[in-house]
Amino acid sequence: MDFLHDVLTLLHLVGFAALFGGFFTQLKSPAPVVNAAMLHGALTQLVTGVLLVGIASGVKDDDFTVDNTKIAVKLVVVLVVTGLVLVYRKRPSISRGVLFGIGGLTLLNAVVAVFWH
Repeated sequence: MDFLHDVLTLLHLVGFAALFGGFFTQLKSPAPVVNAAMLHGALTQLVTGVLLVGIASGVKDDDFTVDNTKIAVKLVVVLVVTGLVLVYRKRPSISRGVLFGIGGLTLLNAVVAVFWH
């Protein structure tokens, strides 16, 4: 079970890197778009996050419990990011507000993951 958890954690981080990296590649573009890295990163984050919570919830450990409030906040944020990416992925360009919304919410999710104890 530890190996599966480690693989899912790695894939979750790869999803973050793809999503955030895709955002960064669009910063200097005169007509930013939702690129494939952003789409696949958001979907990877969503799927691996849900699987990680499922595994953590299924393990009986008196020293660790899943913080359902934290998970709910992270789930809402990743659903908004994924929704933005899916809605705007076929557009010829997106506004800077949408671009910074995607990037900012992605960063917010990482901040919640790291600093919420």
